Amino acid sequence: MVEHEKTGPVDWLNWTFSRVMMWAPAFIVAIIFYEVFMRYILFRPTLWVNEMSLWIGGAIYVTAGLYAMQQRSHIRIFIIYDVAPRWLRKLFDALSAICVCIFAFAVIWGGFGEAAAKFWRWEAFGTAFDPPIPATNKPLILTTLLVLGLQAMSNLIRDWPSAAWVRKVFDIIAATTLIGLCLWALPVLFSEFTEVEGSLKMPLKWRIGVGLMLVFSIGIVLYGLVKDFNRTPSEHIEVDEIEEEAALLKEANAPDAVLTGAPPRVDSASGKIEGDR
Repeated sequence: MVEHEKTGPVDWLNWTFSRVMMWAPAFIVAIIFYEVFMRYILFRPTLWVNEMSLWIGGAIYVTAGLYAMQQRSHIRIFIIYDVAPRWLRKLFDALSAICVCIFAFAVIWGGFGEAAAKFWRWEAFGTAFDPPIPATNKPLILTTLLVLGLQAMSNLIRDWPSAAWVRKVFDIIAATTLIGLCLWALPVLFSEFTEVEGSLKMPLKWRIGVGLMLVFSIGIVLYGLVKDFNRTPSEHIEVDEIEEEAALLKEANAPDAVLTGAPPRVDSASGKIEGDR
């Protein structure tokens, strides 16, 4: 699989964090091996491996959709889409992006109160290890859906390349939204450190970590906005794996092209395969 090009602030944000999350499954496997070793070899089982794997696995499950959307590799039904004319395909893509945005808005609207309450009181999992899974993964779901909606609109604008001013306006709006949310969240993280009722119960080390992640996100969004502001993306054409493989074989003039149903041409005069010296 060849990765789809990344263009614009939303693509760069998703692509960067996806690169980090790609290492998370390997980390889960490593700590499970560690748990097996401690439990069955040293007879000293841990209290944190199971909850840690659930915590990270939940984050992977939630955020994996962002990478799938950015790469246009999410599940779609092509029975009607493939035979539709070009103008109808554009309409289908527009309706699909609108449905994604409506779904994201509905979930954020309905789940914001619960997610905010869990985050504000820093709700933990209630086990011996007691990680703050509800306090982190609930807001992560809503944040992911917001970025998912922006990614769906970014795909729509770039796959049928829109006018340059449309792309630029969208990139400015998307970057302003993401940066504005990060700048709004930073003062909230460091506004209070007391444990009185109504204050944020998040420990200081978590505040610093989340704050650094927000600052990093602002940098990535600004970099993507500036880097691709004047770039015209190429039109995205859907091809299946068989067509992609056949095109690669044709480019390379591979001898095995006979197996694909496209045998090499033979010069009738010399009897040699065309392209050979």
